Amino acid sequence: MAERSFKKEVELLRLGDGQVFEGETILAVTKALLQSGVGYVGGYQGAPVSHLMDVLADAEGILSELGVTFEPGASEATAAAMLATSINYPIRGAVTWKSTVGTNVASDALSNLASAGVTGGALILLGEDYGEGSSIMQERTHAFAMKSQMWLFDPRPEQTLIVDLVEQAFRLSEASHTPVLFMLRIRACHLRGRFVARANVAPVFTAADALAHPVRTYDRIILPPSTYAQEREKIEDRWPAAIEYLERHGLNETHSVDAADVGIVLQGGLYNAVLRALERLGLADVFGHSTIPLYVMNVTYPIVPSEISRFAQGKRALLVVEEGQPAYLEPAIAAQLAGEGLTLRVEGKGPLPRAGEYTGAVLLQGLTAFLGRYVPARLPQPPAPTRPLLPKAQLAQPMPPRPSGLCTGCPERPLFTAMRLIEREVGKLHVSADIGCHSFATLPPFDLGASIMGYGLGAAGAAALNGRGLRRPVALMGDGGFWHNGLTSGIANAVFNQHDGVTIIVDNGYSAATGGQYIPSSRADAGQREAGHPIEAAVRGVGVRWLRRVSTYDLRGMMQTLRAALKTPERGPKVILAEGECQLNRQRRLAPGLRADLEAGRRVQRQRFGVDAAVCTGDRSCIRLSGCPSLTVKPSTDPLRRLPVTHVDQSCVGCGVCGEVAHAAVLCPSFYRTDVVTHPSWFERLLDRGQRAVLKALGARHLELA
Repeated sequence: MAERSFKKEVELLRLGDGQVFEGETILAVTKALLQSGVGYVGGYQGAPVSHLMDVLADAEGILSELGVTFEPGASEATAAAMLATSINYPIRGAVTWKSTVGTNVASDALSNLASAGVTGGALILLGEDYGEGSSIMQERTHAFAMKSQMWLFDPRPEQTLIVDLVEQAFRLSEASHTPVLFMLRIRACHLRGRFVARANVAPVFTAADALAHPVRTYDRIILPPSTYAQEREKIEDRWPAAIEYLERHGLNETHSVDAADVGIVLQGGLYNAVLRALERLGLADVFGHSTIPLYVMNVTYPIVPSEISRFAQGKRALLVVEEGQPAYLEPAIAAQLAGEGLTLRVEGKGPLPRAGEYTGAVLLQGLTAFLGRYVPARLPQPPAPTRPLLPKAQLAQPMPPRPSGLCTGCPERPLFTAMRLIEREVGKLHVSADIGCHSFATLPPFDLGASIMGYGLGAAGAAALNGRGLRRPVALMGDGGFWHNGLTSGIANAVFNQHDGVTIIVDNGYSAATGGQYIPSSRADAGQREAGHPIEAAVRGVGVRWLRRVSTYDLRGMMQTLRAALKTPERGPKVILAEGECQLNRQRRLAPGLRADLEAGRRVQRQRFGVDAAVCTGDRSCIRLSGCPSLTVKPSTDPLRRLPVTHVDQSCVGCGVCGEVAHAAVLCPSFYRTDVVTHPSWFERLLDRGQRAVLKALGARHLELA
């Protein structure tokens, strides 16, 4: 199960020569892989390319027809290691994950792959998660490409170009015997477009061919003295081969309609934003025609010196538009041109900020500063006004804060509530948080978690504190993180070193944070994958003796388990399996059956919770301790009360956590549960009429007495 199904859309992957493809970039990239004769594909889910893995999973039948192997990896390192097949065999392989964190996880495999070099084309499709929409630390892949000498694509976000560059990337990889990194920015991943398709190509050389004719080449082994020769080969053979291929095939582009004496060098992924800024300055149109020369680097590493030199000829100044820090392109270009004796100015981090996403507003300001310095006559006088989308009074108001949070009915919410309530008894806890949905516990209203170190590294993040104080440290990890890295780096390490801390593993049945993909412990039918392997067995298998299982929705049971783990005299690692199915995936699992019952007129009963406004005191501990999005406030109907009362809106999924939280905290009696019945039976209809009649009579009697 995944956040989104592509079972209908993947039929587009069958399009042949001359047919028009129309859809999202993630589908277009998959089509490009099939048109390129890829032999195997793999990866690890993670936004913004998580849907690419979902597309591949839904297209597994089409892949099998072509003889293409598909395997979702347990981690990015697993996926990267798949590319080892391309070291010795002329078979094309592609893997995908989110960067830069995923690239860091895969670094061992990628470094070894880059050192050995490849025979078949090896392509790494990266979701470059950078900027205002990012969910991770602000780093870029460019440094990794430079460090390991892998070529880096950052394509202009236009589908025909992206599809063509996927195939060119395979050819470049084979021509230079080097793996290629192919960046897909967040917005480009979900861009919709069209291109003329080509027929799919079955791999010329398959995994079966490799097994039938095994090859072993000594100079591809990552051990001295081969590694010394590989390092020399990178510089003397592979790099020149890559430069020659890039120049001969013109993968970078020059856009210009006149011979201005200034120019802009930019990353391909920033092309749309730069063009929009130029359009607002009256220097470009919406069709891509710019009066300022543009050198668009669809390949940002390696730099092609001859192309830079030609573009710089006759210009007084260049602006290098390179997002993020530190700058890599700007100093490299400046050094090359200075070495050639050219005296033009090269600017970048000056007119433009040193760090942060280059949004439309940022680029508009930076381009205005650069062009105003060198070609002020080209700028509109005064600058063209832009009409605000909202009235000035509204624009002047601060935006309301909207922090990330857990979904309505999330099974993790009562766990964090229990932890907050336990802190009232034992004092403030050191909580080592982890990547995943549970990372939102670091935000209000829970404010739990002192650090986040990596996927599945919650327990390892507390390693230095074990057995060092009066209170035991508490660590978190999810079931996705557990299988990704946590079993070895967290649990097995804690057993080996006899940590005395508490690790809570949130077992919600899916890799929920990346879109709800199946994992080895998923209890649902995982299709062609084998799941149903309990986390408890794996944890006990590495030596954990103190282990408790408890439902996350059982607030009192969770508090008792936490209390026991923190106070037991038994030494050694303590593990709590907090079990509760991801609410989003539960809704996706149940929705088809519920919809079918409603359409067929069958009886459907759903639970909803509410708050009696006449009883609510306005304490709002339910909101402060659970933070459920379905909880809000509304004015009290009682004229003697000034404070608003708590209200449950229609997004409630009936998990009951808010009521239980309120009872555990302050014994609040204002919560009630109601059953909403659609298509009730004749007896239920009769009973409802009778109850309404009794209530009406009692109401009339009350008015008489009044």
